[in-house]
Amino acid sequence: MTDPTANPDNRAIVIGAGLGGLAAAMRLGAKGYVVTVLDRLDRTGGRGSSISQDGHRFDLGPTIVTVPQVFESLWRDCGRDFRADIDLRPLDPFYEVRWPDGTKFAACSDDERMFAEVAKINPADVKGYKKFLKDSHARYVVGFEGMVAKPMHRIWETIKVLPKFAMLRADRSIYAHAAARVKDPKLRMALSFHPLFIGGDPAHVTSMYALVAHLEKEYGVHYAMGGVQAIADAMANVIRAQGGVIRHGVEADEIIIENSKARAVNLTNGDRLEAPLIVSNADAGHTYSHLMRNHKKRRWTAPKLRRKRWSMGLYVWYFGTKGTAYQWPDLGHHTIVNGPRFKGLLKDIFMKGKLSDDMSLYIHRPSVTDPSAAPKGDDTFYVLSPVPHLGWDDAVDWKTEEPIYREKVAAELEKQMPGFRDKISTELVFTPEEFRDRYLSPHGAGFSLEPRILQSAWFRPHNVSEEADGLFLVGAGTHPGAGLPGVVSSAEVLAKLVPDMEVIEDSPRLAAE
Repeated sequence: MTDPTANPDNRAIVIGAGLGGLAAAMRLGAKGYVVTVLDRLDRTGGRGSSISQDGHRFDLGPTIVTVPQVFESLWRDCGRDFRADIDLRPLDPFYEVRWPDGTKFAACSDDERMFAEVAKINPADVKGYKKFLKDSHARYVVGFEGMVAKPMHRIWETIKVLPKFAMLRADRSIYAHAAARVKDPKLRMALSFHPLFIGGDPAHVTSMYALVAHLEKEYGVHYAMGGVQAIADAMANVIRAQGGVIRHGVEADEIIIENSKARAVNLTNGDRLEAPLIVSNADAGHTYSHLMRNHKKRRWTAPKLRRKRWSMGLYVWYFGTKGTAYQWPDLGHHTIVNGPRFKGLLKDIFMKGKLSDDMSLYIHRPSVTDPSAAPKGDDTFYVLSPVPHLGWDDAVDWKTEEPIYREKVAAELEKQMPGFRDKISTELVFTPEEFRDRYLSPHGAGFSLEPRILQSAWFRPHNVSEEADGLFLVGAGTHPGAGLPGVVSSAEVLAKLVPDMEVIEDSPRLAAE
């Protein structure tokens, strides 16, 4: 680690202690920077943080770890061992998908079991499913291995992959691609819903997201004991061991640009912190519309941001239940409950901005794997429903609609967890308004910009900002996108753009290029 007194210009500021910001701080610390991380919340993790209430730990955002090697690589590059810090448990099955007629589909990494699950729904689709797996691997090679951790701020990097994208029919949606391989509508849903976990409409985002099937098959789906909060806390420990500082309860108000260079961050409490290198893990939309509101922008102007498509909002009901540890034995760690419609519901949420009466639900029950999530004998749940974001002209008034919508969610949950309402001991609800106010997410979007093909790679806000030298972006709103692998990989991209301290010049961006 560089002696902080040896070079007064080895300071770096990271705005936001989400997983992307923490990963960025770790990588900068490994390069010899002395990092100050700023966060308005009282815990690290951002959308991956937690709230403890009445003995229950509610993991607020991401719940699973797919591609654990992105964390292993991060720890290794910091001279640490991820597996020594985090107890990662593989899940089997990964999740169960359910439909109103009682059909169930349990996903796992074993080929023969998966073929049997497909055959249980439609034997004639097993052949098409095998083709889908081959498609998934091909897209993994191009889209994940070839692009995720690679800087994409030069348009040539995107242009040169277009022939492969054309060959793989990246212009086709993931739902359309699944429909070309299997005929049963239930299987089409089961093979295409994954982009919802990063804010994308399966009917419109690229078929490149078929690569998720390969990621699950090859690397599995895992749960970190203690939740994603445990990962965030371990990241914070590495940062502090590197000499970094994490300041909670402070909010960045403005990034100060002087002579086209990022020079300082003003806080809402009136403090000013100066550094020659600034990294924003705040939402890219918030970074450009608010933190740089007094700086004339070349690309990310307010009109351009308004024209972008944002990911859906989320309605999340967190609750604890008393004495239910052995109740509902068929309800595992992850369950996805479909409503009567799939494509129609997607259209309502993403294209019409309409809050529908029917819904699909994701039920997270961590206490079946991790007893620390709930008091002994009790359960902890979170139930998530995709809903429209707040950017529509007739946006949902959640102060009025929330109790009504909660009753509709409860009616669906009763079908999976009979009598659960009588067992609730504590509860908490997040609507898109909480995402807007707690995470400063534009329109209360759950995952920043929607990952459509023309809002990805070069078309997404760049990791190295074109608006000011010395300013970089990480997190869900920049390349490669949302989700744990995405935000952690954005810090790996950052590390390739920022020079080590021994070669740093006045402008880190210029030195990197």
